[in-house]
Parts: sequence; structure tokens; C-alpha cells
Amino acid sequence: MNERLPKFKGQKLLAEIEKSTSGLVYISETDAPIEPFFGGKSERINVNQIVQHVSDSGDHETVNAEQFFARLMTEKDWFGEKEKETARRFSAFQKLLDENLRDLTVSKIGHIQLEIFVVGLDADNNLIGIKTKAVET
Repeated sequence: MNERLPKFKGQKLLAEIEKSTSGLVYISETDAPIEPFFGGKSERINVNQIVQHVSDSGDHETVNAEQFFARLMTEKDWFGEKEKETARRFSAFQKLLDENLRDLTVSKIGHIQLEIFVVGLDADNNLIGIKTKAVET
């Protein structure tokens, strides 16, 4: 996380997240849309605050945001133009989050059928990010 002033705050950041993720899907054993997430005011990232937005809280795992995005941003030799564009969009999206949020955290909640939240705190201490689903066996 860099210490520059964020470019966007609150609702403007949510609008930028929605614009940046429009049409993007998280690929696992299923493909799931990526949706903006707003969790309200918070002084720090609180897993319980995230879990309250999940229907089945089950298991919880926190993973490194850079590792989470690395798989999505890495271009492979076999990629066609569509896959390359998707990787570039994920890279731009991660940059948007890094520039506007602090304490970026990835929480995977559940077992096999997961709900994934990539969230951080904006300049006004709003819990903001994205949510998606995955199947991992």
C-alpha cells in the first residue's frame, strides 16, 4: 500500500470498482461475477464484519492480496487476446484498490463453495472492495 492520497473515496470508489469489474469473472472450478462490496464504517479490517454478509460463515481463511491477484494478472503463453485483456483488466483493478485502500485483505469464507471478499479501508474508514464466489475442491 502506498501512502499517497486516494484518488477516490466512498461512493465514488464504489462506482469506479463497479466500472472496473464490469464483465469480469473470477475463475475457479466455476466462474462467478465480481461485485462491488460496501461493509460500512470500520476502524480496522474485521473478519466478523465481513462474515455477517455471508449466508454460510463456515471456515475462514485470509490470503495475501498480491498472491490472490497474481494468478489473475499473469499472462500465459497460450493466452489469446481475450485472456490477455482480462489479465490487463485485473492488473488495473488491483492498482485501483492499492491506490485507494489500506490494509487490503482477501478473505475466503466457507468450505468447497467459497465466498471471497477482497476489501480494504478507504480514507473515511469505509470497508470497501469486491465479493465473488468460487468452488475449490
